[in-house]
Amino acid sequence: MGPRRKAREYALQMLFQWDITHDTMDQVFATFFQNQPEESEAVADFARQLALGTVEHVEQIDEMIRRHAEHWRLDRMATVDRNLLRLAIYEFLYDRDTPKTVVINEAIEIARRFSAQESPQFINGVLDSIKKELER
Repeated sequence: MGPRRKAREYALQMLFQWDITHDTMDQVFATFFQNQPEESEAVADFARQLALGTVEHVEQIDEMIRRHAEHWRLDRMATVDRNLLRLAIYEFLYDRDTPKTVVINEAIEIARRFSAQESPQFINGVLDSIKKELER
């Protein structure tokens, strides 16, 4: 697994913890990285950047999810799926270096690892719809 994928997975795990516990991101970072003591600084920094940026823009991101996840309320989505969508949308909006198709593919692969069997299709549909909106 590449370092950017690993960072995205860590960011997802931190967002999951933040969403469930309502801890501050500083608290999440402190507890999360206690369990990852040997991680490279580059991976840890990218994971922190992704998680913190997602939380900082969560209202804007959640509004985009609401518009594109037809018949789904955020609180009814699986916690993993909700936070994976948030993470990918943050990258769409604020990481101009990573192509949107790469972001979608990464989100699908991470969903295959961490979520339910039907989640990759759901994630793909929502992100593809948002990608099309952003490209207009």
